[in-house]
Parts: sequence; C-alpha cells; structure tokens
Amino acid sequence: MPKSTRFLKLTSFVLIVILVGSTLFSVWFYRLATTPLNLPAVPSEFSIEPGSGLHRIAGQLAEAGILSNEWSFILLAHITGYNASLKAGDYQLTEKLSPLDLLKYLTRGKVRQYAITFLEGWTFSQFRKALDEHPALRHDSDKLNDSELLRAIGAKESHAEGLFFPDTYFFTRNSSDLTILKRAYQAMQQHLETVWLARQEFLPLKDQYDGLILASIIEKETGADNERTQIAGVFINRLRHNMKLQTDPTVIYGMGNKFDGNLRKIDLQTDHEYNTYTRFGLPPTPIAMPGLASIRAAFNPAITDELYFVARGDGTSHFSSTLEEHNRAVLKYQKSSIKHSVH
Repeated sequence: MPKSTRFLKLTSFVLIVILVGSTLFSVWFYRLATTPLNLPAVPSEFSIEPGSGLHRIAGQLAEAGILSNEWSFILLAHITGYNASLKAGDYQLTEKLSPLDLLKYLTRGKVRQYAITFLEGWTFSQFRKALDEHPALRHDSDKLNDSELLRAIGAKESHAEGLFFPDTYFFTRNSSDLTILKRAYQAMQQHLETVWLARQEFLPLKDQYDGLILASIIEKETGADNERTQIAGVFINRLRHNMKLQTDPTVIYGMGNKFDGNLRKIDLQTDHEYNTYTRFGLPPTPIAMPGLASIRAAFNPAITDELYFVARGDGTSHFSSTLEEHNRAVLKYQKSSIKHSVH
C-alpha cells in the first residue's frame, strides 16, 4: 500500500476519532450542564462563605447536599467562564436546577433575604432587643449606649425614643444592625417631612418633633384606626385650651421598670417629666415608635370640640365635650376606674 494511501487512512481515522470524541464530549457536557441536580429537598438552603474560591464553593455545595460530584461542577464552571463570578451569601433554592442554572444563579447573587419586623407602639428598648436577638445580623451596636448609637447612624437627636419607623426590613446575612437602624431612622424622617408639609394649619405644635411626640401618645392610646384622628383632636384641643393631657401611657412610660401592670392613683400624683397629670403640655420625648396612621392623625387631627375620652372596654372609646358627660361615661364603662381615660 502506497505511503500516501496509508497516510490518508490514518488521517481519516484520526479525524473520525476526533469527531466521535467531540460528539461524545458534547453529549456528555450537555447532560452534565442540563440534568437537574438531585437536591435533598426543595426548598434547599446553603451558604457560600465570603472569600471562597471555586474549589471551596464546590465543597460547600457538596457538604450541603447540593452537589454529588464536585469536579464536574468545577470543570463546568471553567468551561462556561462562570468560575470567577460566583458570589458569597445565603441562598435558597425553591425549585430543582441544573448545574448550569445553578452557576448562573450564583453569579447573579440573588442571595436569601432575611427580615426583621419592628411593631408599631414598641419602645426603643424593644427595638434593640429584637436586633440583638436576630441571628442573621452582625451586632455592631451591642456595646453602644443609645447616645453613641445615634451618633453612629448620623442622627442629630439626643434621645432615641420614637425616631425609628416601625416596619419590616429585609437584609442579607451578616448585615450590620446599625444599617437597619439607619434605614428605620431615615424612613421616619421621610414620613415626618412628608406629613409635616401637608399638616393642618394652626396646630399647637412647634415642629415635627412635637408631632412625633403626640403621634407616639396616640399610638399607645388606641389600636382602632378609625379613632386615631378623633383622639388626636382631643389632645390638640386640650393643648389649645392649656389643659393637661392627662394620659396614662405617658405616666407608665415615665415609671419605666417600676410599672407592674397596675396604674394606681399615687402613680398619677407622683410628679415626673412624663406625668401629664401633673404637668402641662407634651412630655419631653416620644414614648413609643408610632406608625404612619398615628403620625398622620397627629398632623391632621379631627376637627371637634371634644376634650375627653374613656375606654369602653371593647377596644373603642367614648368621646365627650364636657366634664359632666365624661364623668357619666367613666361611671358607665369603668365603674369609677380612672384607667385609660382623659380627664
């Protein structure tokens, strides 16, 4: 057989091997990239630690039961070019993905979001407790007192109560608790600014902070949305008439840990800066974190001649314009009890 013929046959054989090999590799690669992973459960949660390289990431995924073969995932990442773009964080898979889809998912960095909820009417100490107890946050504020914390988030105020908007805030694992507090502070400032610009004229409130104080009292006085503006109207009228606000929640706040759940007559008679039974005007600071409904009510109260209200016992209040009518309502609804009534 001539050499040229043998060379052509050899060349043809090599080309056939290469063609068959590349076809088989293509089929294998396609199946590797697109076959859904055998997840242990759906949803599946896993974490990629910051600073992890591709081999460490593959190991973490294998430890979480996401991958059964680390080397094929590493190979796929190099072939597709995703190896340098994988992002750290906490992830949650809500459906079965192929290795290729998983790589794309990890490069988008759509990490799992955690949430913390601050309730309307909470005090700042309750805010801090919720932050301290959240396992996904980095606790940068735990050694700061309230004043140091305010400075850390850029707040100009000297007292923290009332400055943080109650809401649900989302974040990624290891976010700083100071970041959450700054967002809540800025949210409250934005709401106050918006409502202040749309406020009712001639209110006896010298600034936004006065309105925030009043809103916090409204928040603690009722959970009934339809009563907030009416209660605000009562307090505004009392301020205009230079009457003491005489509201129990301010006294309770001022008592702090001394309050045992039972408000007594002596408590109302003991003077302190939050006792609105012994002092005129608003207390010096808010007494809780008001929600948006209470803030709006404080700046846009109902126009009314009512000066008193007393709890009916069913979550609503009876409002009165005269002391005589109010005293009758107190006898009717509370049998001479002075709790939760404005006198």
